[in-house]
Amino acid sequence: MAGGGDRARSFNPILFADLARKNFGSREDTLKNTITTLLLTTAALAVMSSAALAQNLPKKIGYVANYSTHEWYQNVIKGMEARATELGIEFEMRDANLDVARMVSASEDFMAEGVDVLIVTPVNEEGAVPLVRRAKEDGVPLVLEGNPVTGMTTMVAICDYDTGYHAGVAAGEYAKEKLGGVAKVMNVGLPLLSATVLRSNGFMDGLKTILPDAAMVHDLDGGGNPDRALEVSSAALAQNGDINIIYGINDSSSQGGLQAWKAAGKSQDGLLVVGTGGEGLGFINMMDTEPSYQIEAAMFPEKVGFTSIDAAVKLFNNEAVPAHIVSPTAPMVGTDSWKQFYSLEGTTRTINWEAVNAITPAEKCMKTAADL
Repeated sequence: MAGGGDRARSFNPILFADLARKNFGSREDTLKNTITTLLLTTAALAVMSSAALAQNLPKKIGYVANYSTHEWYQNVIKGMEARATELGIEFEMRDANLDVARMVSASEDFMAEGVDVLIVTPVNEEGAVPLVRRAKEDGVPLVLEGNPVTGMTTMVAICDYDTGYHAGVAAGEYAKEKLGGVAKVMNVGLPLLSATVLRSNGFMDGLKTILPDAAMVHDLDGGGNPDRALEVSSAALAQNGDINIIYGINDSSSQGGLQAWKAAGKSQDGLLVVGTGGEGLGFINMMDTEPSYQIEAAMFPEKVGFTSIDAAVKLFNNEAVPAHIVSPTAPMVGTDSWKQFYSLEGTTRTINWEAVNAITPAEKCMKTAADL
């Protein structure tokens, strides 16, 4: 112990510091130089990675919509434009206007012009089969939106059956509580597309899980547009008005059905209207002003558009993608339920991305077109 104390008292800190500087100074300089080199290398790698990322983004994406004047597709396009702008990708849309020949010609024009990726919403599935084949032959990555086509690589879409099913469950619960447990349905459908057939089937199946005796009184072809929906619904109600639930495969269909009901001079007491889509401002106005419009199966078109661009980038980079990239849906129940997912200022609605992104998409659809 005494010897250790003597050594401690004889220690000269000034002399030690001087020796340390002489012996280790060169090492300190070497360390500084090494750190500087590493920082410069890291910065250079970051620049290279950014450049590589930019090179892996397509320069231009072309989108052929089937009906761009519809609110649903207008909001899908907004989602596409927003994501493409965020990524610095040129984006162009052309409209088929529900014409198969125009869908094919617009798609072929895009491919001839050298777009890096093509996105198409099929006017109908059979008419798009040659287009899918042509894109593969030409080596053009093709993302389908909404409807499956034989031979496709991938499709971005909701689970249509599931969307209808969960709306049907909500309608059954509503009818059980407020309609005396009776459910007599007028389905304003669209048999042209498997997606819309799945919605109608899902709705009835979901409804019957709550009310097994639920009946479909009218199964209509509303054409997916309000004028046709109004026309066929008016004719059906004139023939048999004994219904208490109107289900529409999109918002135009449900709104046309309700318009026909009102035009017939019927009270909305004891009536439930269920819409599908959450396509634009129409369903918000209906939920705010029409007492029977209590359920909306929201499909968030902006999210579909956003996801379609991401799918296009993945295909451009030859990444593996599932045949069906599922976009989330959720039933909105009650007058103010839309406010959870959207805000409205004037005539501009803004999606609440945090709320929508919190919805977990189904890993697998309950039923698909293959089950029809």
